[in-house]
Amino acid sequence: METSLDLALPISAVERETGISKDVLRKWESRYGFPAPLRDSQGERAYPPDQVNRLRLIKRLMDTGMRPSRIVTESEASLTALAQASHAEPRKNWLDRVEDLTLAKLCEEDPAGLRRRLYRELLRQGLDAFVQDTLTPLSYAVGDAWARGEISIHEEHLYTEVVQDILRDSVTQLNERDGRPRVLLTTLPEEQHGIGILMAAAVLSMRGAYCISLGTQTPVQNIVQAAAAHDINIVAVSFSNAYPLRRILPALTELRQRLAPEMDLWAGGSGCRRLSPIPDVAQLVPELPQILEALAAWRQRHTGIEP
Repeated sequence: METSLDLALPISAVERETGISKDVLRKWESRYGFPAPLRDSQGERAYPPDQVNRLRLIKRLMDTGMRPSRIVTESEASLTALAQASHAEPRKNWLDRVEDLTLAKLCEEDPAGLRRRLYRELLRQGLDAFVQDTLTPLSYAVGDAWARGEISIHEEHLYTEVVQDILRDSVTQLNERDGRPRVLLTTLPEEQHGIGILMAAAVLSMRGAYCISLGTQTPVQNIVQAAAAHDINIVAVSFSNAYPLRRILPALTELRQRLAPEMDLWAGGSGCRRLSPIPDVAQLVPELPQILEALAAWRQRHTGIEP
């Protein structure tokens, strides 16, 4: 059973997720009694998801001009009502606009402008929401635009490179070498799609995991060597719909046989939606929420290791 501490974020992740500085978080804790973080076994602050959600609402309202003294002590229900009253734009219209602006920047051959636009969205939403609520549908929209001939293949590659740069920067800032679990992320040879592994690394590192990405198309032997060299707890590989279904299970079986028995093997990506469960080989985590469930389950089985 998950506990609040299993899903809690360290203060550095909360600062990045909410846009509220560490100093301000500590000041509010002292002045208003909120947030009220838990403490891990090292005595470090750890913020449960409900407090992080409430802090996001507070930051959103502060951005509209409300003073902290007015809203920090309000309940989540009150904050939600205030936020809804101050932000009536339907989400679909907002996401459509982000997609339109992204496609426009691609057609204008403006990678710097695209990076600035997406980075502003990251800062506005926080990394977690940006990855799960924006990048997932946005990546599908870009792929669909390429399939319809609205953008060229080089423009689709440009989008991929810009997004990967943003995600790599985010993971680098969040990664802590003593984080647990230690997760190695990559794809197998002939699987060229790498956004998925970086999105997974972003949400995992937000929650205190230490993530190492090998990029795409890594031979099995190199994955095995890297996992041993970096004292890896979990190897995560991704498969897109472009990867032949008949080859996924044999590839995972070979990798499972060559990895150390104590290492977990996760398989993610849209290609894994087509597979039946394979508990003796790998844990299937085709969606980001399932990755977070797998992270919580791993930590429950390793209670002696810091979350």
